[in-house]
Amino acid sequence: MNVREVLHIVGALLIWTALAMVPPTVLGFFEGLAVHWALAVSVTAAVGCVIWYLTPREISIKRREGIAVVGLGWLAVVTMGSLPFVLSGVAPTVASALFESASGFTTTGATVFAVIEDLPRSILLWRSITHWMGGMGIIVLGVAILPLIGIGGAQLFRAEVPGIAADRLKPRVATTARLLWGVYALLTMMLAVIYLVLGMSLFDAVNHAMSAMATGGFSTRTASVGAFGPAIQWVTVVFMLAAGTNFTLHYQALTGRWLPWFRDSEFRWYAGVTLAAVVAVFLFLGFAGSGWIFRRAAFNVVAITTTTGFATADFGAWPAFCQVLLLGLMFVGAMGGSTGGGFKTARAVVVLKHAVSEVQKVLHPSAVFVTKLGSAPIRSEILANVLAFLALYVATHGIGSLLIAALGYDLLTSISAALAAMSSIGPGLGDVGPASHYGDLNPAAHVILSGLMLLGRLEFYTLLVLVIPGTWDRRGSGR
Repeated sequence: MNVREVLHIVGALLIWTALAMVPPTVLGFFEGLAVHWALAVSVTAAVGCVIWYLTPREISIKRREGIAVVGLGWLAVVTMGSLPFVLSGVAPTVASALFESASGFTTTGATVFAVIEDLPRSILLWRSITHWMGGMGIIVLGVAILPLIGIGGAQLFRAEVPGIAADRLKPRVATTARLLWGVYALLTMMLAVIYLVLGMSLFDAVNHAMSAMATGGFSTRTASVGAFGPAIQWVTVVFMLAAGTNFTLHYQALTGRWLPWFRDSEFRWYAGVTLAAVVAVFLFLGFAGSGWIFRRAAFNVVAITTTTGFATADFGAWPAFCQVLLLGLMFVGAMGGSTGGGFKTARAVVVLKHAVSEVQKVLHPSAVFVTKLGSAPIRSEILANVLAFLALYVATHGIGSLLIAALGYDLLTSISAALAAMSSIGPGLGDVGPASHYGDLNPAAHVILSGLMLLGRLEFYTLLVLVIPGTWDRRGSGR
């Protein structure tokens, strides 16, 4: 492990984070927060520059360095990203500021603020920017725009992009990263323009477009997207579904190849499960006033499935069947290669098919059953990885729920808060439902949930390996 090479890239990421603070700093100038924002930008840039200049310019990122860059990079960016909340005084504690920053960059969308309209516009913009940076991935952005990463970008790309495997659009990973970010930016601009046409203000349109495409959930309104009309809600449903889809499929569609959308097995499962859940919730909510109820069912089911976290209704008051169904959707999440969180649809399908194969083996012990995703067989090492990831996911959720419960919170709040944090959902059930917020939780709960957000967004291994001594052993193998 060459720690100095790792820190060199972390320094570069902090410099880019400081640059991302410039737009809200301009807004802060007109709100009397110029000094606070200038200090946040200066501290972030200074730390980044010092690390950058004190570490070597020529680097070669190998496997362990790549994992360390992603883990340390996210920790550093989230920490510095909390400075605006602390310095402006809007966050009551340092722990709540870290929680809000972690929620932003991991696109969780959980918030400690009770009344969103009371926040300065500069803070609202910064929350949305953290979503947008974290949506496609701050490390993927670094691979796309930082030539210093070079060939080591492949290690970083694989370490950050969620899913069973990271898809490449081009042989050079930097080109793939730029194309993915290009599609992401294009869809964000399209949505912002549509919002403007439908009557949103420029500020609301930009913020909600960044939040929706990042599957984040931060809004400029306490009522979230429920503060806007039916047309805006339906458009948001469409773009949330797009954000929860593998962006490789969007690139192929934009280049004239539409069939991959319909041939992709994970997409068919993702669309099918979402549609079935919408219908089930709609039927359970009742037929009276069907148009209004169907829109609420569709919006909130899609928001949960894609892990966006927007809300137009208090689904914590829905029938128990609907709440349990939503908990299941929180676990499964969106597609791999999307900006959504959760266990991922492909992994859930692989686990389901493998379980069916094991049942069949009881009846036919001599038969050979091959687990497939679509027509492609799943290699044994990938299947083992998926099952190990499932065990880690369940165990981490269990430990997180126990820790929250140990702080005195009820069962439903503890289980849903831990799951909502791990799966990057945002609103949970109980005391952290869509009609409430996370501001009433104590600092210890904020710290625990911040850790769960980062673990879930980086899919556990990237952070967990940082605490393994062998990761930092210069004599170790497996580089």
